[in-house]
Amino acid sequence: MSRILVSGLINLETTLRVDHFPLAYEPVRYPFFGVNSTISGVGYNVAKALTTLGHETAFLSLIGDDLAGAMVRESLADDGINDRHILAAMTATAQSVILFDTEGKRQVHTDLKDIQDRTYPTAAFNEALTRCALAVLCNINYNRPFLAAARRAGVPIATDVHTVSEIEDNYNQGFMAAADILFLSDERLPGTPEQFARHLQDRYATAVIVIGLGDSGALLAINKDNFMERLPAVSTRPIVNTIGAGDALFSAFLHGLQCELDPVAALRQAQVFASYKIGATGAAQGFLTAVELQDLTAALDVR
Repeated sequence: MSRILVSGLINLETTLRVDHFPLAYEPVRYPFFGVNSTISGVGYNVAKALTTLGHETAFLSLIGDDLAGAMVRESLADDGINDRHILAAMTATAQSVILFDTEGKRQVHTDLKDIQDRTYPTAAFNEALTRCALAVLCNINYNRPFLAAARRAGVPIATDVHTVSEIEDNYNQGFMAAADILFLSDERLPGTPEQFARHLQDRYATAVIVIGLGDSGALLAINKDNFMERLPAVSTRPIVNTIGAGDALFSAFLHGLQCELDPVAALRQAQVFASYKIGATGAAQGFLTAVELQDLTAALDVR
């Protein structure tokens, strides 16, 4: 397995199960066992998934010196992730509240605190990058200088920009331009996923693009092979909460590539991983090990 650098958000996540959307006003509700708090955030979700799949992760993030920050360090220890590069440099640890219903719909409220105004030490990043086969740089402000640093070091970059609606997106343009492996969602695309993927390739020469299509599957585009194809969704168990599905798909795809699977096989296996993951409540719950993933993919005969 590989050593992979992951740099991105970590937060305290509280999930609330609701009956349906829109949520009708009630002064008090009692959703027994419907409120749960765990550690999550895109960076943490990816680092935990890759660690569960057997990789060594160098995880970089910023937290506060508070109760939530203490919970972060306890969770990382439980997950077998070294917290050496988790710095208590914020006024408070980021938090999120996620409402979800029985149909898999969700509404996410994320309080980033002051993380977008913070920087991460370059020397600490360069040290963590040593021996890494891949740099997963989430689209958060403190990662911007590290796009060029990873390039200079010759380390491939993977990133997920989530929802974008234009090629020249002001916030995400730097991440899209630097990525060797680029993930995004189809939720806000102006045209078809195929059209947008082609525009990305023309503009940034992106080697590998995956566009998540929700319950319709995912689009895979490989620039050098002029390959573009939709892969249908996979179903493994009943859906509980779709939060974190994209992070799971992203993580397991990177795992597959690091295990030298071809991109199609890597994405099909990643779809199994993500499908199983959304049978759990939290964004960082429900991850399969590499052996469990391989066995389930074989049992489902996913190709």
